[in-house]
Amino acid sequence: MGRRIVVSGGGTGIGLATAESFAADGDRVVIVGRRTEVLRAAADKLNATHGDGLVTWTAADLSDPGQTRRAADEIAADGPVDVIVTNAGGNVAPGNDGTLEGIADQYQRNFAANVLTAVLLTEALIPHIARPGGRIVHLSSVAALRGPGSYGGTKAALHTYTFELAKRLGAEGVTANAVAPGYVEDTEFFGERGTPEFIAQQIGQTLTGQPGVPAEIAAAIRYLASPEAAYVTGQVLHINGGAQYGR
Repeated sequence: MGRRIVVSGGGTGIGLATAESFAADGDRVVIVGRRTEVLRAAADKLNATHGDGLVTWTAADLSDPGQTRRAADEIAADGPVDVIVTNAGGNVAPGNDGTLEGIADQYQRNFAANVLTAVLLTEALIPHIARPGGRIVHLSSVAALRGPGSYGGTKAALHTYTFELAKRLGAEGVTANAVAPGYVEDTEFFGERGTPEFIAQQIGQTLTGQPGVPAEIAAAIRYLASPEAAYVTGQVLHINGGAQYGR
C-alpha cells in the first residue's frame, strides 16, 4: 500500500499536479482547499485516471484554526500521514489604496493566505506524521527573494519556518524543505494580471527563455518527499529558469 500524502491547494495548478504525481505512484492523497466543487472535480479526475479511491478531499479554510483542526482530525482518523505539502495560498492582495488601513489589510490578507495556511495545517498534522520518514514540503516563491513585499515577505517567512521545522524534527527522522518556483504557466495565480505582455516579461527574465510548468514543480516536490531525500532538510530549492539566482 502506498504512502499517505496531504496536499493543500490541491485542486488546481501546482497542487493538482503534485497530487497527480503521487497518485500515479499509487499513493493515497488527500487534497485540501476552500472550494468544494473544485476539489471534488479534481479528485474525480485523478481517480478516473489513476485508480478509484486513491484521492480524497476535505474542504477547509486553512487560515482558520477551527477549520484546520477539523480537517486535520478527519485526515488523521484514517491513520498516520507520510507527507505534508503546503501549497495553498497566493498573492491575494496585490494592491492597496495607499492608506495605512489599506496597506495593513494587504499584508494581513497575504499573511493569512500564505503563512497561516501552511503553519496551521503543518502543526495540526505534526503529531500524526510518520516517524521516521515523514516529509514536509512548503511552497515558497521567487518573490521571497525579490518581492513584492506583502506577498514575498510571507513566502520568506516560510523559509524560516522550514528551518525551524528541520531543526525541531530532524532527530525524529522527519525532514522539512521548501520549493520556490518562478513563473509557472497553467495556474490560477496571476488571474487577470496574466496578460500576454506580462507573461512575455516573466519569460524574458529567465535564462532558458521558457516558462515553468506545474509538473516540473511537482517533480521537485516528489523528490523532496521521497525516501531518497532523507539527507535533504532545511533547504530551499529554487526553480525559476535562472530568473533569480538562489542563495
